Amino acid sequence: MKRALLFTAILTAAILTTCSHIDEDERYIYEKLEQADRVVLLEDFTGQRCVNCPRGTEVIEQLQKEFGDKVIAVGIHGGPLGFAGTATAKGLATNVGDEYYDHWKLEYQPVGLVNRHGAVNYTDWTKEVVAELAKPARLNLGAELQLVDDQSLFITVSAQSTDGTINGHLQVWVIEDGITALQMMPDGSTNREYVHNHVLRTPVNGTWGEDITLNEGQYRSIAMMQPLNPEWNTNNLSIVAFVYDDSGVLQATKAQISTPQ
Repeated sequence: MKRALLFTAILTAAILTTCSHIDEDERYIYEKLEQADRVVLLEDFTGQRCVNCPRGTEVIEQLQKEFGDKVIAVGIHGGPLGFAGTATAKGLATNVGDEYYDHWKLEYQPVGLVNRHGAVNYTDWTKEVVAELAKPARLNLGAELQLVDDQSLFITVSAQSTDGTINGHLQVWVIEDGITALQMMPDGSTNREYVHNHVLRTPVNGTWGEDITLNEGQYRSIAMMQPLNPEWNTNNLSIVAFVYDDSGVLQATKAQISTPQ
C-alpha cells in the first residue's frame, strides 16, 4: 500500500510540474477574425445645373444593379454647377458640399471619388469600383438608424478591426432618396420632375468625422443623435457611415431608417 501511495504522489507531482511549464503563448491560440465583404463608397459630386450629371447617375444605377449594397453612392451637391434654390425652386446644394468640392480641388462635374483615391470621371467609375471590390476589407462595419419622437435620429455604428491596428476617422452622413427637384438634362432641357436619390443632407459628426482607433480584434459601438430637418422626408432617409485614413476609405456601410418596435 505504501508503494502505491508513493507512486500516486510521484505521478501527481509530475503532472502538476508538466502543466506549470506551459509557455504563455501556448495557453491561448488567437484566431484571426473573418474579413467582411468589401463595400465601396462612391462620392458623386453633382449639381442640378450640370447637364452631364444624369449620365453619372445612370452609371451609379447600373453599378448598384450589378453589385447591390456593395456599392454605396452619395450625391454631393455643390460646386460651380450646384443650385441652392429660389423661392419657387428647390435647391440641393449645401455649404458642406461646396467645402468638399473645394477641398478635393475638383475642376468639373460630374466627377467622383471612389474610396477617396483621387478624382475619377464618371466614364471610369465602373472600372475603379471593380478594382476596389477586389481588395480585402480591414474592418467590419455596421450601423443602425432609428427615428425618435419624430424629432431626431438615433444612430449606432459598430466597428471591429480584422487586420492590424486602424488609426483613422469615422464619418457619418444623412442622405435622402426620392427628392423631386429640377435638373438640367444632357439635351439642354430642364426637367422639373427629376427624382434625385442618395442626396447628402448633412454630416452628423462634423465635416470630417471623428478620430477612431481600433486594435486588431477590438470592437467598438458608437452612438450619436441628429436633429431632424423639417424639409427631410423621414420615409426616405438613410445614413452612410465609413472609416477612412490617409490611404482612402477602408470600409463603408449604410442603414435605412426604422422605428422602434
